[in-house]
Amino acid sequence: MRQAGDSRHGRRMRGLVVVLWRSGVRIHEALSLAETDLNERRGSLLIRHGKGDRRREVGMDPWAWSVLANWTKDRTGLPPGPLFCVIDGPTRGRAWCATAVRSELRHLAVAAGVRRRFAPHQLRHAHAVELLHEGIPLPLIQRQLGHAYLSTTGTYLEGISSEEIIGAMHGRKAPMMHASTGLEL
Repeated sequence: MRQAGDSRHGRRMRGLVVVLWRSGVRIHEALSLAETDLNERRGSLLIRHGKGDRRREVGMDPWAWSVLANWTKDRTGLPPGPLFCVIDGPTRGRAWCATAVRSELRHLAVAAGVRRRFAPHQLRHAHAVELLHEGIPLPLIQRQLGHAYLSTTGTYLEGISSEEIIGAMHGRKAPMMHASTGLEL
């Protein structure tokens, strides 16, 4: 996000990154948002056409809203339309193309020293893992991400490292009863 800079283009990119990362929406869902889909008071984004054309409401934290506010202030000076739009030229105010976003994100990642290939969907995975680490129940994560099946949400959480798994198991308390209690030999 720092690599994006503080120009209008940078504030738009930081706004998009924060929406992808802190709400876990898909790139096409974020690029389809209109200003009327934002409800900062409630802390929610309205996804009108999610995967399978499903409609859902997702939450976003106050820090993310403060970052997004820097872009929404700039956005008011542009023609009405999508929240994340083209800033300059004859298509000013029209939808920002997902291909252009992906390309710009890849360039920013390289400039930031990210050595692996970067895709916007990785921010969605990061969101899911962070929610799990924060103790959010799996069914809530499923709803936030808009998954029809809990097994799909589970695949997003495969990014948990072996060290975390071992640490969690190592930190378990001893059983309250002897292991052989209740067993007939």
